[in-house]
Amino acid sequence: MPADATEDRLLGQRLWLRQSAHGHRAGTDAMLLIAAAGQGARMVDLGSGVGTAGLGLVRLGRTSFVSLVERDAEAAALARGNIALNGLVALAHVVEADVSAPARTLAAAGLPAGQADVVVANPPFNTPGRHRASPDARRADAHALMPADLDLWCRAAARALKPGGRFVLIHRPEALVWLLPLLERRFRGLALVPVHARSGEAARRVLISGTLGSRAPIRLCPALVLHRADGSFTDEAVAIHAGEGLIAF
Repeated sequence: MPADATEDRLLGQRLWLRQSAHGHRAGTDAMLLIAAAGQGARMVDLGSGVGTAGLGLVRLGRTSFVSLVERDAEAAALARGNIALNGLVALAHVVEADVSAPARTLAAAGLPAGQADVVVANPPFNTPGRHRASPDARRADAHALMPADLDLWCRAAARALKPGGRFVLIHRPEALVWLLPLLERRFRGLALVPVHARSGEAARRVLISGTLGSRAPIRLCPALVLHRADGSFTDEAVAIHAGEGLIAF
């Protein structure tokens, strides 16, 4: 475990999480992804980091088994530790591989094709060279991804899913102009939930769900607001952070 690691409790004290104090850390985005994932016997968390979303879904009883796919060796090691810390050795495993790896590489690492009911992802949001990068190399790497590279994440999700399985991800609204065409190459029945920091402000995030093999049209769902005017969490946000709220598509 890194010397600067912290040990935190999330989801209403249900989930123990060891994570670096200076790298990419679990926050509201992971909580939103957990709330939006729904139910599924087998789930995959792409780019899982230390395992926040995937292990949270197991701890809440929303899946019977999760595969945590992570390429960073330190994050993968923390994820393995978090599996043991939460007593989930029989219900989760780490696939230490790049999301963009060929199918045979992912299968050899422990992620077979066509078996997942749900795939979740909190991919890097920023385009390299278009934002101020973090001085922490690991944090910068976790936050930056070229738009074309995200198609590889969509491909990995589609490959892991059963027919009728769902891909759920969180991203920035300004990315929709290029993100939606990428998703529509492999998924249909796309549904979007805008996430606003406060009522009356532009959305800061968007949750997207797509279904493999669906013929349903795209839908824009009711928005979620996280904060009241005084900065406190709304009732919905409190429930989501406690592991009790669900985001319906």
